[in-house]
Amino acid sequence: MTNKGKIKSLLPGGNTSLGFFSYFEYVIDLKKANKVYYLKGGPGTGKSSMMKKIGDTLINQGYDIEFHHCSADPDSIDALVIPKLKIAMLDGTAPHVIDPKYPGAVDTIVHLGDYWQEESLRKNKESIIEAINENGRIYKRVYKFLGAAKLIYDDIEWTYNQAMDFVEVNAITNEILEEFFENLAPKKVLPQERHLFGSAYTHKGHIDFVETYLTDIKGIYYIEGAPGTGKSTMLEKIAKTAMQKGYDVEVYHEPLMPDKVESILIPQLDMAFTTNSKYQDQKYINLNKFLQKEKLNKYKKELEYSEKLFQQLINDVVYNLQRTKKNHDYIEDYYVSNIQFEKIDALREQLIEEILTFDK
Repeated sequence: MTNKGKIKSLLPGGNTSLGFFSYFEYVIDLKKANKVYYLKGGPGTGKSSMMKKIGDTLINQGYDIEFHHCSADPDSIDALVIPKLKIAMLDGTAPHVIDPKYPGAVDTIVHLGDYWQEESLRKNKESIIEAINENGRIYKRVYKFLGAAKLIYDDIEWTYNQAMDFVEVNAITNEILEEFFENLAPKKVLPQERHLFGSAYTHKGHIDFVETYLTDIKGIYYIEGAPGTGKSTMLEKIAKTAMQKGYDVEVYHEPLMPDKVESILIPQLDMAFTTNSKYQDQKYINLNKFLQKEKLNKYKKELEYSEKLFQQLINDVVYNLQRTKKNHDYIEDYYVSNIQFEKIDALREQLIEEILTFDK
């Protein structure tokens, strides 16, 4: 009996203070890929379901797969990757509009819109247009609240900055770099870097799938620290040093400010560093011990107010994402009832057959 493959659940895009932010270019290396399918079609045309069902079929045949989840609705799939076969399937519609870069040679478009009944959809034209436009209006509110939350978070970081001894932080960072990398002989290869999100703000709240990509890593180091204590900077330095030594690095970013880092994974060293509190029982690096409490106490009331305000803004983000989910489901209802799913099922079987021809 074939052993089942393993699943990694990842986040290639995010709702951020900068709006929707995409790391979709890192889903798969197009120059090394055997095949990349771009699914096109409106909401409810079966893009996510197709990727889930193809992924499940391949898992049952022993292939490891990556499910790349939607940042607003984590139950929905935006991309599927089969690493062994170097094949990916991506949702190429808004907000992550993607088109083939190497048409025919690597990329191909799959038009699921070919299987809808356009005449029936036209009968609901006004309702569909209004619902889609309403979703756009709600997302504008989401990004405004995230932008406001970022400003408040900046204030929280600034407050902790005032009480932080960064001389000590630099010293412990250098100790870490020396301990793990000084005696490593440089690899004479160009390292690969991959950027994705470590977590996301969704209609279900702030979520992550960290267990799926750190589960088999032996050396996991948890970095504890309040906002502004230098966690992201430390992670960036570790990632940069690893790459200078020739090691591939996976960088997982924060959803509020996508330039900041939550976790890094160095697969060839079987090592990861993370700020995710799910790993607080692992080997421990505590940056909070460099906070000067007497300075921090001066800002206690201001800090409590800012933290409360920040959480309220995030609650507003989640509430509005719940509104977009409800509205999106409403839009999908129009399409689902007008899709020829028996033809999509036949297409899915055809695609699975084609994908498996790459296992040579």
